[in-house]
Order: sequence, then structure tokens, then C-alpha cells
Amino acid sequence: MANIKSAKKRILVAERNADRNKAIRSKVKTYVKKVDAAVEAGDKEAAKAALTDAITVISKAASKGVYHKNTASRKISRLTIAVNKMA
Repeated sequence: MANIKSAKKRILVAERNADRNKAIRSKVKTYVKKVDAAVEAGDKEAAKAALTDAITVISKAASKGVYHKNTASRKISRLTIAVNKMA
């Protein structure tokens, strides 16, 4: 355990940031699952709506530094390809 006041503060800040990042990652996964479920069901309109929401959440996560911008772009690209492949 840290003895120095600034080190104790950094521990608290790191925990707070880790909790925030975990919540954001969980939210992204939820929205990605919604898109995947709509694609599996074959519902193109629901998939497009879910894709729009997922892109927004992923972009916000990247802007907050939770995901690297290339990771966010890759996730968005793969979801978009999956939706566009629907007949």
C-alpha cells in the first residue's frame, strides 16, 4: 500500500478510470451484440438502426481513449460490412 499522499490519490484515480473504462467497454459490447442479433434474425431495418447506435457508442469510446482509433474503426467497419451483406 502506498504511503505518500499523491500515490494514494493516483490509486483512487486509477480505480475510478478503470471502472469508467469497464462500463464503456461493456456498453460497446452490448450494442455490438444488438447489431449481431439483428443480422442473425435477418431484420435489415433493425440492423441498420442498431448499427447507427453502435457506431455512435464506439466513436464516443474512442474519443474518450477507451479504444484506440484504429480499433474503433475496425469494429465499425466489420459491423457495417455485416449489415451491408444482408440481402
